[in-house]
Amino acid sequence: MVEISDAEIDAALKRGRTAHMHEPRAASARYDRLSGRIVVDLANGCTFAFSICLVPRLNSATDEKIAAVELLGAGYGLHWEALDLDLSLPGLMAGRLGTEAETARLAGQATAAKASSGPSRGTPVL
Repeated sequence: MVEISDAEIDAALKRGRTAHMHEPRAASARYDRLSGRIVVDLANGCTFAFSICLVPRLNSATDEKIAAVELLGAGYGLHWEALDLDLSLPGLMAGRLGTEAETARLAGQATAAKASSGPSRGTPVL
């Protein structure tokens, strides 16, 4: 059994309070079938949404499974039990969607598509 000191516990609690005050937290999340997006209402009153197309495991799931989104912990993540999928809200908001392998694959597809489309018109790709 690992012993944890009172100082380590105090430091962890302080980090938790800081994160709670400064990191985005979800108050609710839902699947908007019409737009194909996960819509996250944040605790600070803002709303964040992302297309399920950007997360391969969501993009290939049924509407019923996608709609079963739940909040993790204090709202720092999203969870889909049937898909065995957890996504960090700070990560999503920073553009990290899915696993590193999935993100790298998508980035490669976007680069290839951009290269084949000719000169850039200033439209961001993924």
